[in-house]
Amino acid sequence: MSRKYFGTDGVRGKVGEYPITPDFALKLGYAAGKVLVSRPERVASERPAVLIGKDTRISGYLLEAALESGFAAAGVDVCLVGPLPTPGVAYLTRALRLQAGVVISASHNPFDDNGIKFFSADGMKLPDEMELAIEAQLDHAIGCVSSASLGRARRIDDARGRYIEFCKSTFPNELNLRGLKLVVDCAHGAAYHVAPDVLHELGAEVHQIGCKPDGLNINHEVGATHPQTLAAAVREQGADLGLALDGDGDRLMMVGADGTVYDGDQLLYVIVADRVARGLSVAGVVGTLMSNLALEHALAKLAIPFERAQVGDRYVMEKLLEKGWLLGGENSGHLLCLDKHSTGDGIIAALQVLAALKRQPGAATQILGAVRLYPQKLINVKMQKGFPWQDNPAIRAAQTAAETRLADGGRVLLRASGTEPLLRVMVEGRDKAQVEHEAQKLADAVAESL
Repeated sequence: MSRKYFGTDGVRGKVGEYPITPDFALKLGYAAGKVLVSRPERVASERPAVLIGKDTRISGYLLEAALESGFAAAGVDVCLVGPLPTPGVAYLTRALRLQAGVVISASHNPFDDNGIKFFSADGMKLPDEMELAIEAQLDHAIGCVSSASLGRARRIDDARGRYIEFCKSTFPNELNLRGLKLVVDCAHGAAYHVAPDVLHELGAEVHQIGCKPDGLNINHEVGATHPQTLAAAVREQGADLGLALDGDGDRLMMVGADGTVYDGDQLLYVIVADRVARGLSVAGVVGTLMSNLALEHALAKLAIPFERAQVGDRYVMEKLLEKGWLLGGENSGHLLCLDKHSTGDGIIAALQVLAALKRQPGAATQILGAVRLYPQKLINVKMQKGFPWQDNPAIRAAQTAAETRLADGGRVLLRASGTEPLLRVMVEGRDKAQVEHEAQKLADAVAESL
């Protein structure tokens, strides 16, 4: 069945435009509550409870109140934690043995967007069947349980401290960050009062940017989607390294002392290579269709299998669970270490990279830059919505010809945009000039066919 409201990362949109409206949030809370109450594994004598966290957008107050009312009307208790990174909500949902966790966030999007996503009791993204059940319940009118059965709400005052301690527990006891000067950019988002404390308590000298949220400035020219801001701060402070998170704290980018930016592919390789160097088994790694070919080649040299999932950390997670592997991620900075946490976590990923840097002799820039990314060229070609480009023989022939000329030194990816009438033509390879030539040649052939 296809979803009407849930996308790859919950329900998301512009605040004030359906479905990111107070009336829909009320119905969504009620529908999700009804599904949780009716779950067959629930003990009838126990009242179900959920946890609601959010990022720093001003609209979070509105959506939080509406969701809370919906859950209460369905007879579900609510635990409120206020601003907390998405992975922090996943952790506390599991640690407190709750039935679900809810995050109000639009991740790296501007402040006037927002979204609502759910975690299951095990701290992972909600299973497809539960999302479909919630969508089915949304078709029914909202009701209300009896007064005696209404859900209650309480605030968990030590949520931030609990999550800080959890993050620190993933860093080796025998190591510390003393002697490191770090700049941390929290994108004026949910990690603003968590990440600096984690790093400081592990011994680092910490300089903060992007840690003064006002409800309107989340992700604005800061954070993982604007690493140049962090690079400038690292150079200005004479810091050893910089860490940039996104608005909900599940993405990570890092910057070297010279201002060089290292993306998710490079950081994932550092984590993998460190485990191999310590004699630990790495059964395989999952990336996405957008993962740089240089990562795949570097992992091959370590004899580590590599598989690509669709773009989106949800699909990386599905592939990891299918294969029984632990490590994966996206070049955008979503990194998963499933032996450390049940979901992608920017702070925990940063700690794994920092631990690797502490263990290995040599300059941080050499270790972080071990994978030299191949040049990529992306060209957007306008396409009529719904055009069956996959079945077009001329496009297939042009793609095959480009792949033949690139051979093992490159790859081609054609992908329809999910939001615009565009076909994205991407070519990458070792030789920049060849990459740009092949990309333009293929884009021209695609445009002619369309």
